[in-house]
Amino acid sequence: MRIAATLRLARPGDIPALEALIERSGLGLSSGFYTDEQAAALTAHVYGVDTQLIADGTYFVVERDGVPLACGGWSKRATLYGADRAKLAADPLLDPATQAARIRAFFVDPAAPRQGLGTLLLRHCESAALAAGFRELEMAATLPGVPFYRQAGYETVERFEIEPGGVKTPLERMRKRIGC
Repeated sequence: MRIAATLRLARPGDIPALEALIERSGLGLSSGFYTDEQAAALTAHVYGVDTQLIADGTYFVVERDGVPLACGGWSKRATLYGADRAKLAADPLLDPATQAARIRAFFVDPAAPRQGLGTLLLRHCESAALAAGFRELEMAATLPGVPFYRQAGYETVERFEIEPGGVKTPLERMRKRIGC
């Protein structure tokens, strides 16, 4: 019998387990979307925990039997993507009346794909952002995530490249109106 997954707030003590989950996800779910070099560059230079999300109470863990299988969150801050090591500037608060909240740092263990874990996280984050007064969400989606987010109603508004570790890597900025 499969134990139901539970969603809870991420805590500082979760960071080592989340970093390991993020690395497994970044390397294990990129096949067919990114080259091995691109996946490694993203994992080494961009992916990881943004501790501001944990401090803000907007980052979550989905676990089963105490084992983290997915993580992700939303943000009321300006940073669009990246872990602590990727941040270069202050991270000011967004204005819910005029700006979109961010969907941030979604990762699923490659041993647990297509079990509804990402959907559980996304719905929770959308509801929380709506309750905080936001009416629009946006993200910088990696290519493996684009089909998932499209299915959830997000639309690509911009395609762009970043160069983590000097490796050109495409991302898509995606948006969705909520609460309308």
